[in-house]
Amino acid sequence: KRHGSSFDAINVATAWSRMGKARATGRERAGFFRQEKGTLLQLVQHTERVVPRLGAREIAYSCYGMARLRFEPAAATMRLLGAEATPRLGEFKPQELANTAWAFA
Repeated sequence: KRHGSSFDAINVATAWSRMGKARATGRERAGFFRQEKGTLLQLVQHTERVVPRLGAREIAYSCYGMARLRFEPAAATMRLLGAEATPRLGEFKPQELANTAWAFA
């Protein structure tokens, strides 16, 4: 929370990736969303600001984490990341491409 506004591209991607990897039930996820909604919305906004500075890995990690987390307010950010990724797919390593494709499936 305290350092979110100073997150660089790697920090943003890591935050989404780690949250997405947390195995939570629907009830636990709903509680987390209620408790941390403000922080998650700040992360969404910050992610949108840094999209042009994200590399292929950061795009892939962010998309994968957002898709796993299923935080509905991040849907527009996912579309923004998809638009950023599309012309740059040649920069993606196979695993990054697979994770990004899974996120949008």
